[in-house]
Amino acid sequence: MSILVIAEHDNASINGATLNTVTAAKEIGGDIAVLVAGEGCGAAAEAAAKIDGVSKVLVADNAAYGHQLAENVSLLVAELGKDYGYILAPATTNGKNMLPRAAALLDVAQISEIISVESGDTFKRPIYAGNVIATVQTDDPIKVITVRATAFDAAAAEGGSASVEAVDSAHDAGNSSFVGEELAKSDRPDLTAADIVISGGRGMQNGDNFSMLYSIADKLGAAVGASRAAVDAGFVPNDMQVGQTGKIVAPGLYVAVGISGAIQHLAGMKDSKVIVAINKDEDAPIFQVADYGLVADLFDALPELEKAI
Repeated sequence: MSILVIAEHDNASINGATLNTVTAAKEIGGDIAVLVAGEGCGAAAEAAAKIDGVSKVLVADNAAYGHQLAENVSLLVAELGKDYGYILAPATTNGKNMLPRAAALLDVAQISEIISVESGDTFKRPIYAGNVIATVQTDDPIKVITVRATAFDAAAAEGGSASVEAVDSAHDAGNSSFVGEELAKSDRPDLTAADIVISGGRGMQNGDNFSMLYSIADKLGAAVGASRAAVDAGFVPNDMQVGQTGKIVAPGLYVAVGISGAIQHLAGMKDSKVIVAINKDEDAPIFQVADYGLVADLFDALPELEKAI
């Protein structure tokens, strides 16, 4: 059965979540095609063609897809998807915005954020903030699926030699337009791709105190995250939020500082390989999932930790 993977990209390169999605497609089995929809996206298409396991790359290079508006791309995906048994996309902001629209246009159900492929029609996905794993079986003729990238290893970015085909279809829904964007720039690694993440919560007390985390992160080569409580309090911008309504991370090391461990936050980081918690409340729920816990005032512990690194 043929599979269409929707690439996440910036018109120049392929986002790492696409590689994880290709791995999920491999586990399903079948010929894998990757759709690169954008404007001036030739470099991204070339990168997609090199991904191991990909047999074909479809390139829709048109101004209508320049900013990958979900209203436009979903029309393209619905048109091309009729010829495939599966349509997969990473469960990123773009994927979550676009793929449900395509599923509706195809009149099929979407299966969201799968973490395991059991068979060609059966998948596992977390529900209730990850406290329950649901096994979902579908008999839809076209299976539309978003993939939780942290649950699958990344496919090799090199080694493939897929053919590249141009797609002429240009869809403009006419009900949305790109106005602008403000991008947060940082020398630190991307939060969802970092091998080490250090996050702060309400216990940080204010945004200025996050400078302590930034100093440690720079020494460790880590990304800095935050709990929803810290974001809602205005300490840091919401693109740093880790949790069910933020970013899902699974680094090798996750350090939670001043974070109580609400279910919403745990859903976004409990798959981390090693979890370290620093909190002055010894009964904080975060200690129940932590591999190592330090009951201490973070304002005493962080300076000592920085000195020791």
